[in-house]
Amino acid sequence: MPELSRRSALTAAAVLATSAGTLSAVVPASAAGHHDSPGTFDEVYKGRRIQGRQASGSGHHGHHGAGYAVFVDGVELHVMRNADGSWISVVSHYDPVATPRAAARAAVDELQGAPLLPFPAN
Repeated sequence: MPELSRRSALTAAAVLATSAGTLSAVVPASAAGHHDSPGTFDEVYKGRRIQGRQASGSGHHGHHGAGYAVFVDGVELHVMRNADGSWISVVSHYDPVATPRAAARAAVDELQGAPLLPFPAN
């Protein structure tokens, strides 16, 4: 039996990774859809009101946040969904989290009581 070389091991790993990606791509949208669109939330976290919902307009957040808007005490928190499905905000940009709710909570933690200032639109 031939010895397994580094190149053939890497090729086999790439083929397996591609096959796994192909399998996830053929999952019906109805089965995977609930993971792509986060639900709404409205709660008080550490004394701050955080809210999240589908964005109604097609403004700046429609592109980066997959049509999702997050608010801290009524001020919109700019959020963005990464390619891997994680979320970041303008306040905690280098700390990706799993959901927009977690991004809002991370922003409240980072603000430490300071008010959230509106993000300037381009």
